[in-house]
Formats: sequence, structure tokens, C-alpha cells
Amino acid sequence: SLSSAFSYGVASMAMVFVNKAVIMQYVHSMTLLTLQQLATALFIHFGQVLGMSKRKDLSIATAKKLLPVSIFYNANVAFALASLKGVNIPMYIAIKRLTPLAVLVSGFLRGKGKPSTQVSLSVVCTALGVLVAALGDFSFDLYGYSMALISVFFQTMYLILVEKSGADDGLSSMELMFYNSILSIPFLFFIIVATGEFPHSLSVLSEKTASASFSVILLISLVMGIVLNYTMFWCTIVNSALTTTIVGVLKGVGSTTLGFVVLGGVKVHALNVTGLVINTFGGVWYSYAKYTQKKKLPRRVAPDEESHPHK
Repeated sequence: SLSSAFSYGVASMAMVFVNKAVIMQYVHSMTLLTLQQLATALFIHFGQVLGMSKRKDLSIATAKKLLPVSIFYNANVAFALASLKGVNIPMYIAIKRLTPLAVLVSGFLRGKGKPSTQVSLSVVCTALGVLVAALGDFSFDLYGYSMALISVFFQTMYLILVEKSGADDGLSSMELMFYNSILSIPFLFFIIVATGEFPHSLSVLSEKTASASFSVILLISLVMGIVLNYTMFWCTIVNSALTTTIVGVLKGVGSTTLGFVVLGGVKVHALNVTGLVINTFGGVWYSYAKYTQKKKLPRRVAPDEESHPHK
């Protein structure tokens, strides 16, 4: 549980900066997402051919069941990439930190059970820190903020579906990731053609790759897309959707701090710092609440443990 959460946190933090670096030079975000999914599918396929990984044969029934997961995933990433065009990294992360609250509310409405008072208050505290930090942002961008908020909704739905799919069907992280990529590619290709992004985006990409520095950043982006997808599925199945989003909040503290000085940077405001302190406290509080909750219950029925077999 700890290793999956830590791995996702590191990968998620790195991916924000990598994607921002690419988007600053290459604005065709949907084409970038398509390339990341294609790279993921090819990586898993050749990994199986070479005997480096194992997965079950593709099932039409499973693919149909996982189609909503793929749709919400791509919508989440597409809107997130679009928001990075107009929002700086600290505020992008601040808005995305509203996801844990959305997951908590959604879980309650679905009858998953009322979380403990400490867990509820810690998540609310985390969200409160986001709002305080946002008050210090005077470079308001309506388009960027809207895209990020829509991304929060889709990420919430996506994580809930992943948690349910992995637990119910006994699918491994690698299998979920492969299905997601295979289902995503036709959908994304249709989008980039329908919006007119393709084939112009490929000609621009061809010109950009003449630069060695851009080629390196693009390659890192494709590799990190694979790593992030795997660790996200892994963390969500082994733990829960809420735990995955809280890990995202905690890694966001480091990302926000770096975001003030990296890739253009932003001015530091007292409200931003205050909000980050409140946000961090909420994250630590949540971690403590979940730890004490697990200590009181048998390992096999702990609230964040799923029935998914560990392989």
C-alpha cells in the first residue's frame, strides 16, 4: 500500500512539470495524449511478447465494461492538459486538490458508508487550504480555471470506476492500463480529426522534433505517461480512490513549491503560503486518521483494502 502510494505521488508530481514543459512548446494537447496512449499500448504489448509482463487475453465483455473508465480517463487528462495552457502550475494543482472532497461526497451518495469524522474533517481542511491559496492568485484565467474544474469532475468519476472495476473483476494494474489504452486510441483519433488538430499537429510535431531538447522532453513525456498510468491504477486498486486523490494532494505541496520558480514561476503571495500550510495539515491529518482506523480493524477487512489479489 505504501509503495504504491509513494510511486504514484512521485510520478504524478513529475508528470505535471513534464506536460507543462511540452505544452509550452507544443499546444496540440489532444495529439500529445493520443501519442501517450499509443506508447502505453505498444509498451505493454511488446512487454508481453518478450515475456516481461503477463496479462489475460482481451475480452469483449470486459472491454465494454471498462469503456466508461476509458472515456472518463481521457476526458480528465484532456481537460487537465487544456487548463495548463492558461493556468500556472501552483494554481492548477490547487484546483485539482478539490478532487478528494468530490470523491468523498460521491462515495457517500453511492452508499459506500459515512467516513469517520476525522477523515471527513481532514479532507474538508485540505479543500479549505485550496480556496485560501486560490485567493492569492490575481492572474485569473476563466478558460484555464473552467478546464481544471471540469477535469476534477472527470477525475473523480474515473477513480471511482477504476476502484470498482479492479476490485470486482480481479484485473491487475497492467491489464486495466492496457484496456484503457486500447479503448482510448480510436476515441482520441476521432477527436483530433474532428477538431481539425490532425494532421496539422503531426507536421508541427515533425518540425519541433528537429530540436534535440524538445525530442528529449517529448520522449520523457511518453515514458512518464506509462509510469503515471501504472502507478495510478496500482494505488487505486491496492488502496482506494480517496487514498489516491489524497496522495495527489500531498505530492501537490512539493509541486506547488517548485512551481513558483520552475517553468516561468509566479509571484509568492502570503495567502498562497497560508493555504499550503492548511492544505498540508489536512493531508497529514488524513494520513493519521486512516492509520488509526486500520489499526483498529483486521487487516483483511481494512476500509482501504480491496479484494483484488496481489500478484
